[in-house]
Amino acid sequence: MDEVTGAELIAESLVKQNVKYMFGIVGVPVIEVAMAAQAAGIKYIGMRNEQAACYAASAVGYLTGRPGACLVVSGPGLIHALGGMANSNMNCWPVVVIGGSSDRSQETAGAFQEFPQVEACRLYSKFSARPSGLEAIPSVIEKAVRTSMYGRPGACYVDIAGDMVNAKVDRSKVRFVHACTPPPICLAQHDAVTEAIAVLKSAKRPLVIIGKGAAYGRAEVPLREFVESSKLPFLPTPMGKGVLPDDHPNCVAAARSRALLQTDVALLLGARLNWILHFGLPPRFDPNVKIIQVDLCPEEMGNNVRPAVALLGDVNAVVKQLHECLLKDGWKYPSETEWWRTLKEKMDSNAKISNALALRSSLPMNYYTVFHHISRLLPRDCIIVSEGANTMDIGRTMLSNFLPRQRLDAGTFGTMGVGPGFAIAAAAVERSENKGRRIVCVEGDSAFGFSGMEVETMCRYSLPIVVIVVNNNGIYSGVDPETWKEMEKTGDVTIIAPPVSLLPEARYEQVMSAFGGRGFLVRTVEELRNALQLSLSDWNRPSLLNVLIDPSSDRKEQEFPWLTRSNL
Repeated sequence: MDEVTGAELIAESLVKQNVKYMFGIVGVPVIEVAMAAQAAGIKYIGMRNEQAACYAASAVGYLTGRPGACLVVSGPGLIHALGGMANSNMNCWPVVVIGGSSDRSQETAGAFQEFPQVEACRLYSKFSARPSGLEAIPSVIEKAVRTSMYGRPGACYVDIAGDMVNAKVDRSKVRFVHACTPPPICLAQHDAVTEAIAVLKSAKRPLVIIGKGAAYGRAEVPLREFVESSKLPFLPTPMGKGVLPDDHPNCVAAARSRALLQTDVALLLGARLNWILHFGLPPRFDPNVKIIQVDLCPEEMGNNVRPAVALLGDVNAVVKQLHECLLKDGWKYPSETEWWRTLKEKMDSNAKISNALALRSSLPMNYYTVFHHISRLLPRDCIIVSEGANTMDIGRTMLSNFLPRQRLDAGTFGTMGVGPGFAIAAAAVERSENKGRRIVCVEGDSAFGFSGMEVETMCRYSLPIVVIVVNNNGIYSGVDPETWKEMEKTGDVTIIAPPVSLLPEARYEQVMSAFGGRGFLVRTVEELRNALQLSLSDWNRPSLLNVLIDPSSDRKEQEFPWLTRSNL
């Protein structure tokens, strides 16, 4: 008989479904699954925490369009991965989590790390199941991969009982299945497309809003054609940056608040009217704004604001429909309008304020100075990973993206701790595809603390990631070393220290050095530039720049803060 183990069936099934990357932490009962995956040609990266492993696997799904696999052990291992699954669902990224579980014969008996895993994962995934036997493994893996990609992408879970991993079955009894095809492409109704163009033409202050759904949907080519034919201004959401270059003449990101507040017709492409876009409601938006909504999920239509036109379909295909309709009509939005003048004046005004902050020579440095000099050194094609409150928010405005899917941040769920996992995933894909792009991970010091041990993973696999920790000694803000010493002298810091404070001038760079990477302590512009240039030139190992800034440094005054709770 030609026998095959459960572990081998899992690996073969993943390969059959074109899953090329696996991230995880092994232990009983899934060690053999990881070994079988490697033997089958899947790239396995062992992480230090299951959350980071799941973040990495989901980022692969976003970057490649095919889910990464996340392999975890039973009980606590699976529970740790739930955060990554929830983040994947909120971001609409495909990922398949494979969890070992207790032996079937020990269920309900108090087995080691016994936990109702299939039931628990139903809250955090689109699909959650355990194969009924070894024979069903390929079909369940296929359904998980397919479900993760079809419709609104998200997380799927496959549970593997411990006694199934090494059990054997005759191949002739296994239900093998073909690779699932790419998701079907849906077009919007023709009449709705025609109506959408009519609404756009009637607008005095139109705005195209490009979301990360447009990035995931690979809509960059038709979107460029549409924007350049229509001459419409566009605004990217944080992870919509780069679908069209940030330096495109029609990009009005530098006047974000003004554009959202005053637009009378907004074409929403793969973006949701959630907290990131202030729900589409006043005071951030005009109460009479008309929304043209393009989305592949019917349930998203009309969420918070009833659309003037709903275009249900694949964003890539729908933008092509809009462009074709526009070409037949021959309409272009005039370049000399009051709306364009308003937007350009606001962009110029904001640029002057940011430049003034960036060119300050005082020490410690502020956020704007740091990002100004980083931006001047980053390669145009680098992938930027970013997280942290002010670090991510200010970096979003000052670190430009010029290519699609080359910015990954805390996303829809506002999840802190995603940065190292995302960076490792991007580096793994980059190494495989050999495109020569650098991965730069810009972290707040608080955000870095969530997954900082993953720098060992970077060193172990020699991934040349450049980590920049913008260190202000706290969450949002911190205290300087002298103030901290005074607090220590006067009493119990658990009572006195502000809850947002972290250890002043913590030496994060030494964490990277401890594992064989390069670590740099940075206090001045010259040190920042030298360290970053050296790090970008080193393709053999990762680097970490610990950039000390003024603990009281803040962003410029905002009309409507992006990363804050919105009042309805």
